[in-house]
Amino acid sequence: MSVSIVEVSPRDGLQNEAVPVPTDDKLALIETLVSGGLRRIEATSFVNPKRVPQLADAEAVAARLPRGQVSWIGLVLNERGLDRAIAAGLDEVNVVVVATDTFSRRNQGVGTADGIAAWQRIAGRAKAAGLRTTITVAAAFGCPFEGEVPVARVREVVAGCLRAQPDELALADTIGVGVPAQVRALAAVAAAEAPGVPLRWHFHNTRNTGYANAITAAELAGDAPVALDSSVGGIGGCPFAPDATGNIATEDLVYLLDRSGFDTGVDVAPLLPLAARLGALLGHEAPGQLARAGWFPAV
Repeated sequence: MSVSIVEVSPRDGLQNEAVPVPTDDKLALIETLVSGGLRRIEATSFVNPKRVPQLADAEAVAARLPRGQVSWIGLVLNERGLDRAIAAGLDEVNVVVVATDTFSRRNQGVGTADGIAAWQRIAGRAKAAGLRTTITVAAAFGCPFEGEVPVARVREVVAGCLRAQPDELALADTIGVGVPAQVRALAAVAAAEAPGVPLRWHFHNTRNTGYANAITAAELAGDAPVALDSSVGGIGGCPFAPDATGNIATEDLVYLLDRSGFDTGVDVAPLLPLAARLGALLGHEAPGQLARAGWFPAV
């Protein structure tokens, strides 16, 4: 069995840091990720630099990405962002639609219905430009402003998004409130509304349930393709969601999957010292655990 890991540390990992990370340091991070065998990487976000100044160097990062081995992903929220991603030569775009109106307005300035309409316009143009498309339904497990998000609401949003025929559907626990029972419920929604569409999951470990959710998603996939987002060191969070800290750590996720019989194609050896370097760079300890404890059995 195999699981694809989508590395998001250069984008989701850095977007919530108090101090922007220099471009050269971002590229050094990316170089190490590539050396560890990661082959789908969210390199940056093409959003308003005034709202997310940590990623204001999107074009500068994209211009220096090593090409050929990796499918480079850019997050976009509107057509202007898509224009920038196309001009920068990205391979994929990840477009976010938030499952609740309140969070959608805080995050993107529009309600969910308008977000779906924007995604549909972006999807057509991205495909025409030859880019692979992912639609991410954010706050699918819970909203910091509206609380519980009913499964029926997620189903409605997914159905609206699927009309634009994405290459991949991602379901995101943006604030880290989800539990495995919700993973099972939303996997059933995806199977009913998006049969045959590859599924991707984005978990945060804010309440220490991210890894339980990840292994549940992997086991539910069976032989179907599945991707899991993670961030080296476990860094990250959404700047528009209060207390939404802690992506699941790539190295910890690889350990969990490897010991559970899944193949990821990722070598954690170059990632472990990277987690320590990130702590020094960011001014705080990265929350991932494997860099402290080491692989077992020891190698």
